[in-house]
Amino acid sequence: MDTAGKTRVMTPDDRLAEYLKSLHVVMPPAPEPKGLYRPVVAVGGLLFTSGHLPIDEQGRLIAGTVGGDLSEEQGRRAALLAGLGMLASVRAALGGLARVRRVVKLTGLVQSTPEFTGQPRIINACSELLAAVFGEEWGVGARIASGTNALPLEAAVEVEAIFELRETANGDGR
Repeated sequence: MDTAGKTRVMTPDDRLAEYLKSLHVVMPPAPEPKGLYRPVVAVGGLLFTSGHLPIDEQGRLIAGTVGGDLSEEQGRRAALLAGLGMLASVRAALGGLARVRRVVKLTGLVQSTPEFTGQPRIINACSELLAAVFGEEWGVGARIASGTNALPLEAAVEVEAIFELRETANGDGR
């Protein structure tokens, strides 16, 4: 409750801060592009993100192959960090997350060995982040989780998303 005795509705930014606190993770700054592209592009009522790579708290790229030199848990952490970088880019572009109405689609690529088939479990870490921030109904969209033999800069994971936007920010993110 606030000082007037009213129940305060949590915004997506509030839920993100709470989720990060529960995981003991720090929100990274929006990453700089590694080539000639825009991190986010709004078209009509949609916001498209470019692929985001996993950057840790010290600014280092999480590189490696899940099922090879990286464990499944390390892959999940990479997917979470890539998702945080993506949300940092969205916040930088929009001034916050309140204009996001819903997650439309999440695409996740996992650099993995040919034998590894747990890519959906890896990308779930990013999906869980989005569900925590935007809620189960609005934070879960269509998704693909796929394995590949190589990603840019040898990154363990790359994620991108499409978000539906609202005209103006709404405190509860709906």
